[in-house]
Amino acid sequence: MSQQENRMNIAGTPGAPALRQTLGTVQLWGIAVGLVISGEYFGWSYGWASAGTLGFAVTAIFIALMYTCFIFSFTELTTAIPQAGGPFAYSRRAFGATGGYLAGAATLIEFVFAPPAIALAIGSYLNVQFPELNPKWIAVGAYLVFMTLNIAGVQLAATFELLITVLAIGELLVFMGVVSPGFSMANFVRGGWAGQDAFSTAAIPGMLAAIPFAIWFFLAIEGVAMAAEEAKNPRRSIPIAYIAGILTLVVLAIGVMVFAGGVGDWTKLSNINDPLPQAMKAIVGADSGWLHMLVWLGLFGLVASFHAIILGYSRQIFALAREGFLPRRLATIHPRFRTPHLAVLAGGVVGIAAIFSDQWVSFGGQTLTANIVTMSVFGAITMYIVSMLSLFKLRRSEPDLVRPWRAPGYPWVPGFAVMAALVCLVTMVYYNFLIFCVYLGLLAAGYAMLLLSRGKPAATPAVETI
Repeated sequence: MSQQENRMNIAGTPGAPALRQTLGTVQLWGIAVGLVISGEYFGWSYGWASAGTLGFAVTAIFIALMYTCFIFSFTELTTAIPQAGGPFAYSRRAFGATGGYLAGAATLIEFVFAPPAIALAIGSYLNVQFPELNPKWIAVGAYLVFMTLNIAGVQLAATFELLITVLAIGELLVFMGVVSPGFSMANFVRGGWAGQDAFSTAAIPGMLAAIPFAIWFFLAIEGVAMAAEEAKNPRRSIPIAYIAGILTLVVLAIGVMVFAGGVGDWTKLSNINDPLPQAMKAIVGADSGWLHMLVWLGLFGLVASFHAIILGYSRQIFALAREGFLPRRLATIHPRFRTPHLAVLAGGVVGIAAIFSDQWVSFGGQTLTANIVTMSVFGAITMYIVSMLSLFKLRRSEPDLVRPWRAPGYPWVPGFAVMAALVCLVTMVYYNFLIFCVYLGLLAAGYAMLLLSRGKPAATPAVETI
């Protein structure tokens, strides 16, 4: 099969815009880890506030098992249907337009709302060094810089992503090494069940409420699926990237959580955006060069995820628009850079609006970052459920579909993934009902617009000639 024919097959529609296939296995691993690694730097510590360190550890282990089962199963879909739409493409093939919309819209909410939370954390990290700077305006500046880099070309973006991901991993290892002399397991376990008795039923509500923040440890790793259309050999490289990526992240999550919680009073880290610099400050002091190094190099982890998720949301917008689920103009490809530049910009507009949303909306007394994280997680959990159901459906409806990778332990491994995701969804609705209502409102509004647009003449988008 020629490269042009392969692109037509991936895109699904002859003559539809196609992305350039340039990404190798190591770059895909960099994207897989980079998408998530900011979750090791912030966000997860909010779970300590409700569950304590030990209660949250139990929650995190459950979520890590769910993600491991999910990734081993999701890889079957990604390698069998390597399209930029990822979950949208799988669910549409399994359940038609409605299923495709649900998965696509949920994924879009996940990937559009994750970057503003990360951008705010970037602002908080830089605010440590420059207190006079407003973290929100730093976040806006981050959007402008990394949207530009994503538009400039996927090969450049992926190479940059790999570099900063490796640096971010190194920085997390440095953090563990620097704080290790002051580590005490007694600190980590003190009040570790949020004031409740160990393994008592009274500790369970806090552990359940912490689920969104445990998910933040691994959120968005599935975004590699949205780069599948740009991979040189997706059926070989994606399984390697996914499996190596999830193993890397599990090890880092455990290390960061344990070392940060063992350096002093962990309750002081449970409601802030920069727990690692504050944990290190307790060991080396506010004027230490190690602390300044962590603040600056710690930005690599945040930037890695921020940059990679911009790549992810732009491909999701591109795929939905290419199939008419969003305005087709958003599927326009830049003539020089061969990237979906309008999709990059559209997601950025929504993200920047979310950064300033606390000026007119607030939910449940949580911080803006916590609310944005929760909204993103609602989208992720919905997508996980629909994707696993698509796996089961396609196994029955298309038994002859070429599957370079098959989910191990089928049906038990994907079955556990979908059941665990359902537990997460029910729990999150209970503890975050107002945010869930907003989430449902976004899904309903998008579906109404889709129904209203049906019957209009379809036009295949073209490469923009500017």
